[in-house]
Amino acid sequence: MEWRPTVRGAVAGLLALGLTVPPPARASEVAVARAGYVEAYPAVAATMRAAGAPYAGWVAAGRSFLAFDPQGDGLAVEVLGDLGTADRIVVLVPGVDSSLRDFDRGLGGVRRRAPAVQARAIYDEIRAVRPDARVAVLAWLGYDPPNGLGRAAARSEHARAGADALVELTRTLARHRPGATVTLVGHSYGALVLGLAAPDVPSQVTDLVTLAGVGMGVDRVGELGTDARVWAAEAPDDWIRRLPPVRLFGFGHGSRPASPDFGARPLPVTGVSGHDGYLVPGSATLHATALVALGAPGPVAPAAVTAR
Repeated sequence: MEWRPTVRGAVAGLLALGLTVPPPARASEVAVARAGYVEAYPAVAATMRAAGAPYAGWVAAGRSFLAFDPQGDGLAVEVLGDLGTADRIVVLVPGVDSSLRDFDRGLGGVRRRAPAVQARAIYDEIRAVRPDARVAVLAWLGYDPPNGLGRAAARSEHARAGADALVELTRTLARHRPGATVTLVGHSYGALVLGLAAPDVPSQVTDLVTLAGVGMGVDRVGELGTDARVWAAEAPDDWIRRLPPVRLFGFGHGSRPASPDFGARPLPVTGVSGHDGYLVPGSATLHATALVALGAPGPVAPAAVTAR
């Protein structure tokens, strides 16, 4: 049974995490990336060359970016695959502590935590399942996630700013590729970004995938205001399970997407360890995410993948 703390217990839990303190900056003050399409590549590449190492090296290696900003914690939106011809598009939204500095190397130098590495894993898995797939995967550090598990992570200001930018991106993608389907994948705090964006994304967004989601801003799938399918993965040893599933005095993000009462479709977690192992090659969650992006009716064998 999903734990439902009392108000007193919820407050105690928030106090224990050091969360009941004054609110952080307003959503309008959180840095976000403007949506762009393939025509943005040359200008972004020039900005990255001017920024010097290591960013100039990323461009020299032939990598494509829709957005880049080295100021503050930094922003970057990398594209894997041919976005100009893709009919399957995946947008990966990272969570707390993600920054430009760790975009490639991963938080603490752990590469499985790097948005660029995780996006590459999704892209490679999709191509392994369907080699002829016309797919593009975006590593979307297009907003400034909170730093650490303090007050900002317990509130939604950063997620709201991210959601607005994500809606703009999905509308841009839908305008340029109206026949493509879009799958949004949110890790941890990134799941909240997906939840807040859900009512306003275009119909081309067919699936919302949450991995270790902190919450989506609501307590039930039916409250998201979207016809997109909603999926959730949560490993048994993920510390996210210890967060109080509440919304109280402006803190907390509601029920976790993986809680049974939320109503999301479960994704398998075989081979997943901890909070950052969902998109590691060989994990069941990575494979299932690829199948969802390809339009499978569920996370089943590759042979069952059908066009949607």
